[in-house]
Amino acid sequence: MTSTRTKKVSVTRSLLQRFAAAPYFFWAVLFIVIPLIFVAYYSFTDRDFAFTLENIKAFFTPKYLTILLRSVKLALLATLICLLIGYPAAYFIARTDPKKQKTLIMLIMLPMWMNFLIRTYAWMVLLQDTGIINGALESLGIGPMRMMYTEGAVVVGMVYDYLPYMILPIYSIMTKLDHRLVEAASDLGCNPFAVFRKVIVPQSLPGVVSGVMMVFVPSISTFYISRKLGGGNFYLIGDAIETQFNSNNLHMAAAISFVLMLLLLAGMFVMDRFSDNSSGGGLMP
Repeated sequence: MTSTRTKKVSVTRSLLQRFAAAPYFFWAVLFIVIPLIFVAYYSFTDRDFAFTLENIKAFFTPKYLTILLRSVKLALLATLICLLIGYPAAYFIARTDPKKQKTLIMLIMLPMWMNFLIRTYAWMVLLQDTGIINGALESLGIGPMRMMYTEGAVVVGMVYDYLPYMILPIYSIMTKLDHRLVEAASDLGCNPFAVFRKVIVPQSLPGVVSGVMMVFVPSISTFYISRKLGGGNFYLIGDAIETQFNSNNLHMAAAISFVLMLLLLAGMFVMDRFSDNSSGGGLMP
């Protein structure tokens, strides 16, 4: 009787779990799977919807490869800066009083409540030749500097817009760290740097990997930041997709998006495997 009752409870729980997951499954199929199928379909067809590989081949020409390398360079730079800022910020927030943590997290998320366009225009006001930053530099006798329409301005915009995506996943892991290992490492003679390298970093690596991907993916595919803060001088892969889409060449736009998606998925797979292989931690190298 007990075995039969246990099986009934298990079956009921399984049905309830499937029912609860049904809305998410429907959402994923409707807004993720079906659009990806359309992107793949347009990538391998021409304007007459005949099968072709010309769109994919066109991506691997010097023109688009140069754009891709520039996009990767700026995205990696923005991701690195976000990591250098976000990791200590997340660690500091995780070590503060729980009541203060809520306030600090709210301050981190506050800029995200504003419209993306408004945040970008705010940096245009700050960085322009007659902007606030140059005005302050001129009052100090340093002189105005050309900051707008440079690669640096584009990276600043990326860092500002995507920094919370680096801090939040690292913070969520940092709050779950086993501080007994930190105390044990200190008791066993590890200096603070050794504790950080051998205990804290391995435990927080999954959050770092998540943050890196959450910053790198939108950074490499952005187009509005590069257009406004870069003045169109730095053509990124997102700009190429938008240009092809606006010129009604949906097939080439889809091909660029499709190849970029495959490259990003490959990068995410490598990062995920790296995280799995390195997340064991421990006190020994």
